[in-house]
Amino acid sequence: MPPGPDIGVVMATRNRVEDVLTTLRRLDALPERPPVVVVDNASDDGTAERVGAAFPDVGVVRLPANLGAAARAAGAAAVETPLVAFSDDDSWWAPGALGRAAAAFAAEPRLGLLAATVLVGREERPDPVTVAMAASPLHRGEGGGRGVPVLGFLACGAVVRRSAFLAAGGFEHRYGVGGEEELLALDLVRSGWLVEHHPDVVAHHHPATTARDPEGRRRRQVRNALLTAVLRHRWPDVLRRAAGLAAATPPRTLAGGLRSLAPDLGWALSCRRPLPRELQAQIRLVGG
Repeated sequence: MPPGPDIGVVMATRNRVEDVLTTLRRLDALPERPPVVVVDNASDDGTAERVGAAFPDVGVVRLPANLGAAARAAGAAAVETPLVAFSDDDSWWAPGALGRAAAAFAAEPRLGLLAATVLVGREERPDPVTVAMAASPLHRGEGGGRGVPVLGFLACGAVVRRSAFLAAGGFEHRYGVGGEEELLALDLVRSGWLVEHHPDVVAHHHPATTARDPEGRRRRQVRNALLTAVLRHRWPDVLRRAAGLAAATPPRTLAGGLRSLAPDLGWALSCRRPLPRELQAQIRLVGG
């Protein structure tokens, strides 16, 4: 790959080659000209070959198995820029967004993760997570960054300081795709990094044309929310989160999430590291 700016783009994908090629054309047109790495999660639709043929300057990392969201760490290790912006195969960055993100990181050395505004579909409607981040009740600490402090984000609209992301272990591979962001956000904040929403940094998300499994994703999100609770929350907050999920989730989805939780529960208990009380209080403040 030719040398690029301080910020590179990592895209993880599986069996969505047409979406990948469309998104790469959009990334290729960005004025920042970032280096791009595509991480192929063991696709069987020729993704790696077609990307290599159409975009020879794009790096391709082929994984032997589907690691889900954890594949982004392989891309971050390969792109070699100090900042890494994540794109999904159906999301991309607005022109100028990466430059603004890089400026924010340069201005605040403690910034570990920047969460962008994510606009969905042709209607360009703000994603509900973006709306929630903009309304975050958390306050900047003394000397804090210029963004809005948050404890969650959307991976398809996130820029990370590469060293902080890799030191935190990236996204947990057991989570797959769906609700993987919270654990990373909490671990970054616990390690002293700022996690902020910067509304002026914009990403676009046009949901993929390839069929998904929406019910399976909802069950995975339930399971991952409970895994994060067991891994990091204090027991009263674990029970509170479980009760909240039970009240807000259709019974069939909740039952499926609980069934998929069982095989990883022992691992979560053995790796449990409850958060400091002040950070747990911030989670309650944002309703988490």
